[in-house]
Amino acid sequence: LVNQKRTISFVPCIMQTFLYLGFAATECLILVAMSYDRFVAICHPLQYSVIMSWRVCFVLAGTSWVFSFLLALVHLILILRLPFCGPHEINHFFCEILSVLKLACADTRLNQMVIFGTCVFILLGPLCLVLVSYSCILFAILRIQSREGRRKAFSTCSSHLCVVGLYFGSAIVMYMTPNSSHPEEQQKILSLFYSLFNPMLNPLIYSLRNAEVKGALRRVLYKQRHM
Repeated sequence: LVNQKRTISFVPCIMQTFLYLGFAATECLILVAMSYDRFVAICHPLQYSVIMSWRVCFVLAGTSWVFSFLLALVHLILILRLPFCGPHEINHFFCEILSVLKLACADTRLNQMVIFGTCVFILLGPLCLVLVSYSCILFAILRIQSREGRRKAFSTCSSHLCVVGLYFGSAIVMYMTPNSSHPEEQQKILSLFYSLFNPMLNPLIYSLRNAEVKGALRRVLYKQRHM
């Protein structure tokens, strides 16, 4: 991207596809782990340090990474069995799996079925778990007597819910709807949205919920205004 080079060899392209799938699936599972963390923090606050121990956190994170990259490896193996006859022009910003499959001169129905099945487990499954967690959280918040307590609880969850909505929404539209309903240019925009814009927004969404970060930002803006 820096060199504005428009060509990429086969092995780096396939590695790019593999890493992209692995990191994308990992983020889905990490978002589920974060929703469980918020469920424990709000619904079982007195037991939080026991339930969410460092060991449990390591297991959740490690399982997310290992499972995601094993799934990505399955996609990689299925792509490597395909012949690519040419022309080798990917109509995308990077080696996105759907765009790579369009270059294959063989039947890709098995690949498409595996992608759809993966989306059910990595997108719909985790999204349902997130919704279950937040349903329990909502009932727990409604039982809080003080208005300030309810406000703090909602504030704790709002940033995570915002990221979940942006990430899962764009990914489901991209991979779980018929290809004919989304032209290639629209697919590129959707892919750019959840692969670039969402990660850029994450630090902003999460950090601006933090009182210390907001205080530091106000101090910086105040100093610049009075310089």
